[in-house]
Amino acid sequence: MTRSPRKPGPDSPKPKRAPRGPRPMTQKRLDNIAIYYLQRYSTTAAHLQRVLSRRVDKALRAHGEKPGATRADMKAWIEAVVARQVASGAVNDTAYAEGRAAALRRLGKGPGKIRALLAAKGIAASVVAQVLADTETTATGEDPALQAAIAYVRRRRLGPHRTGPRDKDTDRKDLGALARAGFSFAIAKAALNASDDD
Repeated sequence: MTRSPRKPGPDSPKPKRAPRGPRPMTQKRLDNIAIYYLQRYSTTAAHLQRVLSRRVDKALRAHGEKPGATRADMKAWIEAVVARQVASGAVNDTAYAEGRAAALRRLGKGPGKIRALLAAKGIAASVVAQVLADTETTATGEDPALQAAIAYVRRRRLGPHRTGPRDKDTDRKDLGALARAGFSFAIAKAALNASDDD
């Protein structure tokens, strides 16, 4: 005697849908992708171009090139979309660099680390240099790099904030940690020797 297959009940799991592939790329779709991305994230022109290029590559892998929608056409579409977003002010590399540099300083990142992170986002070296030069001293005359290093030392419990014994070996390790965070030797040394009052 053979059993007939059971009918799915109300508690049985629903069958999984096959994943959908990317839709074919059009100029309008590329515009919509850029607008949606910019509504969620602040970014640079170079990074937006990379995001759109990845989406175009996915669509081309799934659907291939067609007349009027070749890789060269889509590259021109991307450049036009990015140019429109820059012209409208939705993408502003200088404003992004200023905001990101301020946030990274508050997190205790040094100028070297800030420079590297901004360069990775595609910001021109001249813009990065200008942003870092503009923040060389605060309104109170303090060095923001030193203040960021002190905040880093506090947060990571290095130097004077260490709970265990402090000796030459631990100081050397702490200097290495500050160097990897992007601080110069002089700033790192000053931050490790700063008192709690500083």
